[in-house]
Amino acid sequence: MTTRPYFDDAYLTHWTTRIKDKLEREDGIYVVLEESAFYPHGGGQPNDTGRIGGIPVLDVISEGDVVLHKVERFPEEAEVRCEIDWDRRFDHMQQHSGQHLLSAVCRELYEAITVSFHLGEDYCTIDVERPELSAEQLEAIEREANRHIYLNHKISSYFVTQEEASRLPLVKPPKAVDRVRIVEMEDVEYNGCGGTHVAATGAIGIIKLLKTEKQKGNVRIFFKCGYRALREFQEQQHILATITAKLKTGRDSILERLDKWEDEQKRLQREYDTLKEAMDEVTVSELLEKREGGIIAQIYADKSLKDLQSLAQKLTAQTDAAVLLATEAEQKVVLAHNGSLSLSCGAFFKEHLSAYGGKGGGSDKLAQAGFSSWADALAFYEFVKQTVS
Repeated sequence: MTTRPYFDDAYLTHWTTRIKDKLEREDGIYVVLEESAFYPHGGGQPNDTGRIGGIPVLDVISEGDVVLHKVERFPEEAEVRCEIDWDRRFDHMQQHSGQHLLSAVCRELYEAITVSFHLGEDYCTIDVERPELSAEQLEAIEREANRHIYLNHKISSYFVTQEEASRLPLVKPPKAVDRVRIVEMEDVEYNGCGGTHVAATGAIGIIKLLKTEKQKGNVRIFFKCGYRALREFQEQQHILATITAKLKTGRDSILERLDKWEDEQKRLQREYDTLKEAMDEVTVSELLEKREGGIIAQIYADKSLKDLQSLAQKLTAQTDAAVLLATEAEQKVVLAHNGSLSLSCGAFFKEHLSAYGGKGGGSDKLAQAGFSSWADALAFYEFVKQTVS
């Protein structure tokens, strides 16, 4: 059995203990300590990291009453100095305590019961039993959760018997065990939990809700607490400052400027579409005059595949000839006709593309293909030109 000081003191970061056992397994080597303040992953909370005798701890797992520590190599000494990675531990404490508080507020305000919790490296999530939560409800949840942070409720943990636990207003009934660990957030809730927590809600710092998603009939709430929330705010401020500088406006006017910018972009797009349509008409006329026998063929330096397809459709609407177009910029080839030819463009491409390293396909009247190099695309273009004309 491993003694676990983190149950009583989550702020313990350094201690000296003895190695009880050393294990070699397929996935690595492990040591067992007499006392371990390293939290093993479980209950939605990731494991702690740190050092044992100066050797990095890679993973921490719990097997029954024993805590196993995966290390890079075995310590040589029997008695070792252990050290927790405090930044990681405190981050997990902020997120986990924040989750308890957030779940309690969701339950209190809207009877939204938390059914799952995930503490990720970047953000946290809870899934609550609600089909949806409105923007106004989410704002109320965030505001109330942060109000409890400012009240700085004491958070304590202790063990009770199963019978004692049954007399407490727990969030959910505990598992059938002899001793139940209770995490009590004063004036907020009692919760059966084995994780590490801050000493009072004030140490959570802040809870910031990020977004929600529907998840199997529930609502998944994405959030950050403490230093994570601070970094999120700093990053958003940096982005906002960059945008306001580029738009040469203040924060209060940014939405108005963006609306004007959007209107201007729409106007310019309409003008561009009008000019492009006129240019396409000229291009189509020029290509119709360049018809050589039963095919119209043309190579472009910088047109997109979408441009080629549009030109091909406009050309086939005015001629019975096959239309073959290629673009060097995207290394693409398009073949089309109006249905007057017995040739199936898609089947023809499927039959011959592999010989040129191309990939693509299409219908009887229109097919397109892409190539890994312009040389391959050009070779296929010349082959089609000679074969179809």
